[in-house]
Amino acid sequence: MSQKKQHMNVDAIANLARIELTDGERRRFAEQLEKILDYIDILQSIDVEGVEPSAHAFEVVNVWREDVVEVGFSQECALQNAPVRESGQIRVPKVVDDA
Repeated sequence: MSQKKQHMNVDAIANLARIELTDGERRRFAEQLEKILDYIDILQSIDVEGVEPSAHAFEVVNVWREDVVEVGFSQECALQNAPVRESGQIRVPKVVDDA
């Protein structure tokens, strides 16, 4: 356990998150935060000298292809399965509330 570790103020964290906690939740979260900090101490003690930094466990490479213009669907083809059409477009139910 790190000697620099300070007591986590669960009430201050809950206040920042704008949540109310019961006494049981405070105790449980304090224990969980303590375990998280202990695990961070373990990770910080690992010697990573000479290890290349990475963002992924496997090498990730961008695969680029030429941007080729192709003929798309005609308007009629795109609309052929639309349940409701209006002015050459697909009409859908309103999903945004005015309130």
